Amino acid sequence: TAVTLTRRTRAPDRAPILASDGTPLAEGPAAARSQPISGASAVVGEVGAPPVEQERELAAQGFPPGSLTGNSGLELAFNDRLSGTPGGQLLAASQDEESSLRGGRVLASSEPQPGEQVRTTIDPQLQQAAVTALGSLYGGVAVLDARKGSVLALAGIAFSAPQPPGSTFKVITTVAALDAGMVKLSDTFPVETSNSDIGREIANSHDSPCGGTFAQAFANSCNTVFAPLGAEVGGELLVETAENFGFNSPPSLYDSETTAIVEPPPSTIPTDISSSVEVGESAIGQGQVLATPLELATVSQTIAAGGVRKPTPITKVAELKPDAEPVRVTSKETAATVRDLMIGVVQNGTGVAAALPNVQVAGKTGTAELGPKALQPGQDPPEEGEEPEQELDAWFTAFAPAREPRLAIGVMVVNAAGDGGEIAAPIAAQVLSAGLG
Repeated sequence: TAVTLTRRTRAPDRAPILASDGTPLAEGPAAARSQPISGASAVVGEVGAPPVEQERELAAQGFPPGSLTGNSGLELAFNDRLSGTPGGQLLAASQDEESSLRGGRVLASSEPQPGEQVRTTIDPQLQQAAVTALGSLYGGVAVLDARKGSVLALAGIAFSAPQPPGSTFKVITTVAALDAGMVKLSDTFPVETSNSDIGREIANSHDSPCGGTFAQAFANSCNTVFAPLGAEVGGELLVETAENFGFNSPPSLYDSETTAIVEPPPSTIPTDISSSVEVGESAIGQGQVLATPLELATVSQTIAAGGVRKPTPITKVAELKPDAEPVRVTSKETAATVRDLMIGVVQNGTGVAAALPNVQVAGKTGTAELGPKALQPGQDPPEEGEEPEQELDAWFTAFAPAREPRLAIGVMVVNAAGDGGEIAAPIAAQVLSAGLG
């Protein structure tokens, strides 16, 4: 009599994803996963039907047909650990046995091994604050531990959709220029609305007059100062400094194997910028420079930590942490100078909306122009010689308290209704206030 081997498999229980204090971020079976902290889906991700290729892999591992898997976020990143090992029975059945529904003899059996929980570095209070502060706006918020670098909150598109960072990039330009001895705090610059020093006209925001001391130029974010300064620094040094801050490398959230699975996009700057126009545009965060709120939070973290960029792990599980090492980006002296410049932004510059009553905040605004806004029905086109209204990305990066830093933050709002100081800085203030009590 012919014998048929069949396998009955059972999926294990999916393990929970936990916040740093043990609060569940995601829990329950794969088919009924819940996320107790509202709005945490941007970081936690989703569980769903696997793509065809992964379906075959799951079958080969013994998962029953129809098994669900992590599709995005941490559910995808740590899927192998969370999903566990399936169990079941190997049966030998003759034709008679098959038709009698008894199912045959059990040749081997194993119990499903439940998945292992993943404890993250996410702070539930800060995560909720970041989600609430961003609200329905399309953008992202990233919060880091300013001393250790670990991720405390990620809301919206905090590390998934790089955008032009605008003037927040001037922190990097300033570090490059100070370290190269190309600028001093005592230097003064002409007050002007625009100039063509890099080979094309560069105007200040709202065509406002801007200049004075270097500290005033930084506080008021003078494009007329920073575009020519960037051109003087040169493409090679500007790119090298940006890369030391983490540009052109994937974010250091996970170990290398997990990074390859998730493929988080890097923040980027072209490595071959050479003309004065290209370098000048890049120095003010325009041109082809792209960044995420996570990268800009890292920029602030680097200044906050005395010039040392820390990796940004999102888990407390040792074997899942990134293998990246801290990077000395600049000297303690330069970092302290930039810190003081960033304090000036919030005290009396473009970032006053980020000020907190009992905590000193060091920050930098950014407003990136994306191109002319589409005309609405019935709207007249701009008159000849008049600049069309621009689509804007609003940015803010900061750390606080300024002299004993605990939190570093990056905020981005895409297609914003105003500039970084109006739109992004108040979001940062709300999150920092919640996190610093």
